[in-house]
Amino acid sequence: MFSASSATAFSATVPSSTAGTTPPRGRGISRFAASVVASGLVIAGALVGAGSAAADDTPQHQGGATAVLDGLKTYDRAVLHTDGKKQVLPAGLFEMTVDGGGKLKTYCIDIHNPTQDQAKYLETPWNQTSLGTNKNAGKIRWILEHSYPQVDDLAALAEQAGTGPLTEQTAAAGTQVAIWRYSDNADVDASDKQAEKLADWLGKHAEDVAEPKASLALDPAAVSGLSGERLGPVTVHTNAGQVSVTPPADSASGVKVTDKSGKPVTVAANGAQLYFDIPAGAADGTAALTVQATTSVPVGRAFAGVTKSQTQILAGSSESTVSANATATWAKKGAIPAVTAKKNCAKGGVDVTATNEGDEAFTFELAGAEHTVAPGATETVTVPVAEDQAYDFTITGPGGFTKTFKGVLDCKTAGTTGGGLDTQTAEQPSTATAGGSSAGTGGDLAETGSSSATPVIAGIAIGLVVIGGGAVFLLRKRKASPAGPSAGSAGSSE
Repeated sequence: MFSASSATAFSATVPSSTAGTTPPRGRGISRFAASVVASGLVIAGALVGAGSAAADDTPQHQGGATAVLDGLKTYDRAVLHTDGKKQVLPAGLFEMTVDGGGKLKTYCIDIHNPTQDQAKYLETPWNQTSLGTNKNAGKIRWILEHSYPQVDDLAALAEQAGTGPLTEQTAAAGTQVAIWRYSDNADVDASDKQAEKLADWLGKHAEDVAEPKASLALDPAAVSGLSGERLGPVTVHTNAGQVSVTPPADSASGVKVTDKSGKPVTVAANGAQLYFDIPAGAADGTAALTVQATTSVPVGRAFAGVTKSQTQILAGSSESTVSANATATWAKKGAIPAVTAKKNCAKGGVDVTATNEGDEAFTFELAGAEHTVAPGATETVTVPVAEDQAYDFTITGPGGFTKTFKGVLDCKTAGTTGGGLDTQTAEQPSTATAGGSSAGTGGDLAETGSSSATPVIAGIAIGLVVIGGGAVFLLRKRKASPAGPSAGSAGSSE
């Protein structure tokens, strides 16, 4: 639980954002302007805990692949029609390098938003991206499975689609154009005639296909309970044959990762249930386990930028390293919360879920409202966050537990929020254009969206800070239990 602490705050009113107009081609996706509330900064006193630790600045998510964008590698040209103007831009396949090993090939699903150089991306569920509110998301997956590079016999693809000869570049361009028509409702055409015929054929024949499952995830990402118990279960979800299980690093604590019967676990398969076995009498604290595997990430998985960078969708994967983490918090008595957070694009905010496995009620403040979670109960609160805004969680708790979760609420394609197009030549240094980097394409290319640097987010001891037109949220214990432990906890944000 969180120790009681004092806080000082100031706030400022921020203008509301407005929704953009629907692009001319295809179905318009319903959008709404993000509600903007008072913005400010909350500074809270440090939590009392057993020891201290620096915040983990590594981007966190519910599991899967983490990768760095290498740039646009296989592409041709396309023409985007916006507000009576024609913009020439590259269209094709990106490549990413997976942390720990592996390569990914992806297409863009946000034509008006630029990529950032060497941006880090996380494998992300559709409902935490613009795909979550796009009724044509399944058709995009069909296109990926029936075109290049999944279909690498270009002669057969050309014959089936009736396009005439295709190269890797024109096949990639035609596929990207077909995707943009569904992901962004964009009025866009491939410059090459064969690529345009491929785009038309793919769009005409696309069918709705379900979202692919994660390459690797743990559910839930945080558990809590009393010392001397097995805390869990934490269920493994993966397409790999098996995953390796790494137990908590602090072996001196005696905490083990086991199955339900208490047998230590070092490998697991899809559907396996893992537990944190906490010794009786263990000092109040926290621990984490990691699962890892090598597998091909399923085609159609979304990849969202840790910073503001155009969302991608997977078109192909080598054998790649994927991983997921889960944490446990325990104490001898008192409120023992586990708190997780994840983006909710359908509601335009972040879901904060608090579970209390202690013997006292857990009371906390969130976005100016007080919430109480009874022993054994769970409560989820959705807090509004402005579109395109960065947020930063720093969570501290017993035993020196400190962890930071970062993300950007990027739930809409940039074309739905208005704004014009900037142009630049290929010779100008740039990190992004619609569809990717402009290097090597020649001629004038459209750079769609801003290339400004992502704001620097300052961590705070406790809380969720939404930068810009969002809100600041303080999560803290209202009444400290004289006899209970002081233990902070929170969950992961994807």
